[in-house]
Amino acid sequence: MNLLWDLFFHLDQHLDLLLQRFGFEAYLILFFIIFAETGFVVTPFLPGDSLLFATGALAATGSLNIIILIILFITAAITGNTINYFIARSIGLKILTKNQRIIKKEHLQKTENFYAKYGPITIILARFVPIVRTFAPFVAGIGRMNLAKFWFYNFIGAFSWVVLITLTGYFFGNIPVVKNNFSLVVLGIIFVSLLPAFIGLFKRRN
Repeated sequence: MNLLWDLFFHLDQHLDLLLQRFGFEAYLILFFIIFAETGFVVTPFLPGDSLLFATGALAATGSLNIIILIILFITAAITGNTINYFIARSIGLKILTKNQRIIKKEHLQKTENFYAKYGPITIILARFVPIVRTFAPFVAGIGRMNLAKFWFYNFIGAFSWVVLITLTGYFFGNIPVVKNNFSLVVLGIIFVSLLPAFIGLFKRRN
C-alpha cells in the first residue's frame, strides 16, 4: 500500500527516474501500464488519469515526445479494452465463478449500473471513471455486446480520454503552482474522475 501511495502521489518523480534509467524503452513501460489498467480486471489500481497528465507535463519540457505519447496511449487503451472484452466474452463467466475474491462484486455492480443508465455509451464515459473503465469492457464481453459497436465506442472513448488528459498535462502541468503541488493535483484528478460515481451513488441511496 505504501508503494502504491508513493507511486500515485509522486508520479512525476518516478517518471523522471524511469526516463533516466530506461531512456526510449520507457515508452514501452508506459504503454504496458495503460494497456494493463484496462486489459486485465485484476489491475484497476494502476495509474491512468494521473499518468496521462504527468507524461503530458513531461512532454512539455522536452523529456518525452507528445505525438508519440498520444499515439502510444491511444493504441494501449484500445488494445487493453479489446483484450479484456474478448477474455470476458470467451471465459468471463468461468472467471467470475472461480475468482469471486479477486474480482470484487461491488466493482462489477457499479459498472452494470453504468450500463443500465447509459447503455453502450458507457464504453466512452467509463474511460473517465477509475475502476469502472477497467470493468466496462469485461461486462461488455460477458453481455456479448455487438463487436462493431464495441470497437466504435472503444475508439471514441480511448481517443477522447488520452487526448484530453494528456494535452491538459502538456499545457498546464508545468505551471509553477501545479508543478509545486503535484500531489494535490493528482488528488484533484482522482476526485473529479470519481465524482460522477459518487453522485450516482448518492442519488440511488436517496
